[in-house]
Amino acid sequence: MSDQRLTFKEMCAAFDVTPRTLRYYEYIELLAPEKEGRSRFYTPREVARMTLILRGRKYGFSLEEIRQWLLIYEEKGTQAQAQAFLELADRQLVALETQKHELERAIAELRDLRETTAQAQTES
Repeated sequence: MSDQRLTFKEMCAAFDVTPRTLRYYEYIELLAPEKEGRSRFYTPREVARMTLILRGRKYGFSLEEIRQWLLIYEEKGTQAQAQAFLELADRQLVALETQKHELERAIAELRDLRETTAQAQTES
């Protein structure tokens, strides 16, 4: 996969994404495949970008944040991109920790409510 171009269908299969998702990523300029007629071909550069996009989505970054981050590499290089990533990661870690605590509280409350309801059911 590293030396060759992937077709649209191969790219969807390689990353387990829908054609709609892939087209959308192109539309918002996250990806720029080579075009030959109506066919699209994805180079190793686009494969690497897709890997970064999906990793960013996994960690909760918005598509716009990912687009801006990828643009930094093109405009300013690796060092600037690494610094931008550190800032994004720090902010996202805080957001994820907050969500984690909120989920833990919700789980605890739901367990308590379930237990209370189960006890009331056995008492009646």
